[in-house]
Amino acid sequence: MALDDKERIVIPDENGEEHLFEVLFTFDADETKQSYIAVVPVEQKDDEEVEVYAFRYEEKDSDDNDLSLFPIESDEEWEMVEEMLNTLADEEMDQ
Repeated sequence: MALDDKERIVIPDENGEEHLFEVLFTFDADETKQSYIAVVPVEQKDDEEVEVYAFRYEEKDSDDNDLSLFPIESDEEWEMVEEMLNTLADEEMDQ
């Protein structure tokens, strides 16, 4: 998986099929010292309701922007990501 200039990433599913996602945001959490990314499927990005996917990530190599994604497993992490999503959604509505 690689982050490109358009803020889109390709994520393979459990069957190895690749899907294109648009990056909503990334952030680093001070409390967990981890980095998180929220994405939406490109084919849904203009729909009224989209399914947002969030992952914890680590950069493999700063030269080629390769990322390793990990599922978010704890309720605390999910709450933190949801709070960030809500904050960004509120800011977007205010503009």
